[in-house]
Amino acid sequence: MRNFNCKDIILMVILITGASKGIGAELAKAMAAEECTLLLVARNETLLEEVADQCRKVNPASKTIPLALDLLDLPGQSAKWIQLISSHTDHLDVLVNNAGLLVNKRFESLTAREMEQMVHVNFLSPAWLTRELIPLLKSSESPRIVNVTSMGGIQGSEKFPGLSMYSSSKGGLNTLTECLAEELRDYPISVNALALGAVQTEMLKEAFPGVEAPVGPVQTAEFLRWFVREGYRFFQGKILPVSTTTP
Repeated sequence: MRNFNCKDIILMVILITGASKGIGAELAKAMAAEECTLLLVARNETLLEEVADQCRKVNPASKTIPLALDLLDLPGQSAKWIQLISSHTDHLDVLVNNAGLLVNKRFESLTAREMEQMVHVNFLSPAWLTRELIPLLKSSESPRIVNVTSMGGIQGSEKFPGLSMYSSSKGGLNTLTECLAEELRDYPISVNALALGAVQTEMLKEAFPGVEAPVGPVQTAEFLRWFVREGYRFFQGKILPVSTTTP
């Protein structure tokens, strides 16, 4: 078992996808409070720059680098992505695959494009990004991958009409988490998934107008911050329900 020391909890290099709003933005600000390098990925450059500015105000000692990139461009532009990321760091301590796409529509009404985009953003893109970043993760003294998935992707959990492809794509990321934990164990790279319940984000409001979630993005980000810093030590290859309700 790896021996951990204080270097595990300071001066980390962290890459967060879906960092321009919601949980990703709040996690970035929470991590910025401690000295680290933040690589923030999202497709909306304007929102991403705003989050980066907020992080710098939280803690000027942290280095915040916004990377306006679209997950739908993977794997076609993966070489460009990795070159850009590598220009800012020679290693990566934490990869948080947080980006998600949700279209609330009954299965028979979904278009092929909507299906493809959800599978791409929620499963294929984090899978490909993880694959490409393994060399940088291997260069870390304490590498970890945290996949943000969904309670809808857990077998036996309550399912909702309109979320068939969203839940299925997140379920695929759950299974990939278990598989990668075994394949990357020898390096060793910690790999776990946090399956979130409903969180009061913009994505939830758009998908379910009028629904009030029991927790907000700030509280959820604080939990993620703890898991990235400390909680991961107790788990490997686990899909952990993070929900205030019972499936």
